[in-house]
Amino acid sequence: MKELLIILLLAVFMSMNSFSQEKLSYNRLSEQEARVIEKKGTEAPFTGKYNDHSARGSYICKKCGAVLYKSSSKFNSGCGWPSFDDEIEGAVNRFPDPDGRRTEIVCAACGAHLGHVFTGEHFTAKNIRHCVNSVSLDFVPSELEPGRYGTAVFAGGCFWGVEYFLQKAPGVVSVTSGFMGGHVRNPSYHEVCTGKTGHAEVVKVIYNPKLTSYETLLKLFLEIHDPTQVGGQGPDVGDQYRSEIFYMNDEQKQLAVKYIGILKSKGLRVATAITEASEFWDAEDYHQDYYFKNGKTPYCHGYTKRF
Repeated sequence: MKELLIILLLAVFMSMNSFSQEKLSYNRLSEQEARVIEKKGTEAPFTGKYNDHSARGSYICKKCGAVLYKSSSKFNSGCGWPSFDDEIEGAVNRFPDPDGRRTEIVCAACGAHLGHVFTGEHFTAKNIRHCVNSVSLDFVPSELEPGRYGTAVFAGGCFWGVEYFLQKAPGVVSVTSGFMGGHVRNPSYHEVCTGKTGHAEVVKVIYNPKLTSYETLLKLFLEIHDPTQVGGQGPDVGDQYRSEIFYMNDEQKQLAVKYIGILKSKGLRVATAITEASEFWDAEDYHQDYYFKNGKTPYCHGYTKRF
């Protein structure tokens, strides 16, 4: 009888855990991304952001967030596109091209076009090359377990402080400081600080939907900075320090509108903008994990209960 009760309780727990897991939506794609990912196009060689990329971590699908490759399988083939000699087991499907000359590779989770796979070139001991478009990928500076992961992008003043609080949130696997929302490709920190590039300082959050949700992280973001301050945050003044939510899909947009509306209903004059996500550019290495490296604490971010 006792064993039966334990089994029943375990079944209930597993059911509740499954029910609470966030159902991730596919990310919106830019025109360039859709041309490659959905229409099976190809980016020009030597133009992709991950062609010469050598950081340690994981590469995930730009459309659905599924883990596809580990950095340990990446190598320089000189072909002009990111090359991998192995994939995460079960993450990539293969289909012969209609003309039978090449084999296409796609994300097994969502069917996103990745590129093509080749054998017999002897670049590595595994004798295989996954030739992948950078635009089909996103990079996470962490060794991820197989599965799909969610992405959230927030701007709330100096990215050091926003990064500090979100890194400590349960279910978050990676937080990267960078820039979004401007018109200059791959801007430097000093260029963004001029206020002429149009970028905001942002953090890109990768999270495990089994352990947290976008809604939870969104509420935390709105509680660790002042969403009513216009054109800055604390003593940091300038458009690059603005408050902004960059949504990846319609569900994130709807949640952003919902919670901004809740704050306004409480009498707050919210300045936070809600904008569709665009290209994310990593900030320089010395900005990453800033407060954890120097042992200090944020000077213009704190926690205020709002919900």
